[in-house]
Amino acid sequence: MANIQERRDKSGKLISYSIRVHRGRGPDGKQLKPWTATFEVSPTWTEKSAKKKAEAFAATFEKECREGVTSDSRQTFRAYCDYVLELKESRGAKHSTIVRYRELTTRIYPAIGHIKLKDLRADHLNTLYTELGKEESGTGSTRATAKVDLVPLLKEKGLTRAGIADSTGVSLRAVYDAVKGKPVNAEAAKAISEALERSMDKTFTIEKNNRTLSPKTIIEHHRLISTVLGQAEKEGLVPFNVAGKATLPKVQKREVNYFQPEQVTAIREALEREPIKWKALIHLLLITGARRGEILGLKWDKVDFQGNRIHICNNVLYSSDRGIYEDTPKTATSDRFITLPPETVHLLRQYRAWQNEERLRLGGYYQDQGFLFAQDSGKPMHPDNVNTWLRSFSKRHGLPHINPHAFRHSMASMLYFNGVDSVSISKRLGHAQVSTTANIYAHVMEQADQKNADILADVFLKNG
Repeated sequence: MANIQERRDKSGKLISYSIRVHRGRGPDGKQLKPWTATFEVSPTWTEKSAKKKAEAFAATFEKECREGVTSDSRQTFRAYCDYVLELKESRGAKHSTIVRYRELTTRIYPAIGHIKLKDLRADHLNTLYTELGKEESGTGSTRATAKVDLVPLLKEKGLTRAGIADSTGVSLRAVYDAVKGKPVNAEAAKAISEALERSMDKTFTIEKNNRTLSPKTIIEHHRLISTVLGQAEKEGLVPFNVAGKATLPKVQKREVNYFQPEQVTAIREALEREPIKWKALIHLLLITGARRGEILGLKWDKVDFQGNRIHICNNVLYSSDRGIYEDTPKTATSDRFITLPPETVHLLRQYRAWQNEERLRLGGYYQDQGFLFAQDSGKPMHPDNVNTWLRSFSKRHGLPHINPHAFRHSMASMLYFNGVDSVSISKRLGHAQVSTTANIYAHVMEQADQKNADILADVFLKNG
């Protein structure tokens, strides 16, 4: 039975009833918080009439609670979102996905985290999305760069970089960046200044970042909110998903960035003057179209030299809480075999011979974990190291900016231009659906179709 309690004002006038429905105990034996509701009393009702109405409401409320179709009037968006993320993590969601979701909540919670699920409206979401589109909403809206040499200050205070990181909670990487004169976020700069017992304004130059979030990133925030409210709708906490009524920013489809054949030739020629490790790594990015983490996760036992193919079934990722770690591929279809041309297999044989010599030279320092591409210690590489190396590689050889994903787009684009069908390309890329491939490369497909039209004109319509 629902528990019903009267609520009266200071004058003794009945104003409402507090209704509580017992939920029992959880798996750990602890008492669960009861379901609660408030029944407001109209000033025109007699107390007898109000009590009957409250009892009827309580009976209905209890029935809905037992059937799971009621809303928890005290549940805030923040509390429920935390619950949903924990639920998803326990159900096997990718750690990188959960990390990204939690990054998004840093902007969502200040705006709507305090609002109860039942009170959340579309205009709340529209206001949030408008604010996210304004200046200084971009990542790292305030950055700080050391205006003095921090090395002498560290020596003067008898501090080490690791010591500052441990005492302040700032990441070691951020401390190193600050000491090198690279920009860090304002919170890290403040903590480092305090550790050095100096004022922040005398130690760092503050630089405001006027970047705005892209519509695509704003829609990422919306999707998380929609996911959370969708779960609330399933559990009967809200009657419908209010995110579906919000107005989203328009996303302009950007054309994929891919290299022209002459650019690929220039990159390959430049690679001939680079260490074989990087030559092999970049070569695989281009030929396989695999993702950066998939190439770094590749191990020698997944290279089939006889069958001229590799098995993509591992991923190397990085997160601030785990560091560098291994994970399964992005989707089930990302676990795939990719056929290699003989030239690539020959290069991999050469590279394996070089790596074996390096292992012997390094001796016990090298702890072999089977990776094709590893740190000097044998441990997996940090994914960002690929981007860092490509930036310096581009500068050394006077090449345009290169990012790892451009090789993936280049491979897919060249296959389209040479008449390969979307199903085959989608399989090589590891996309979950062929429609994903078609959507990403729609512009490339249009260009390829124009080439097909030119071929047909040459064959059928030209005289002589």
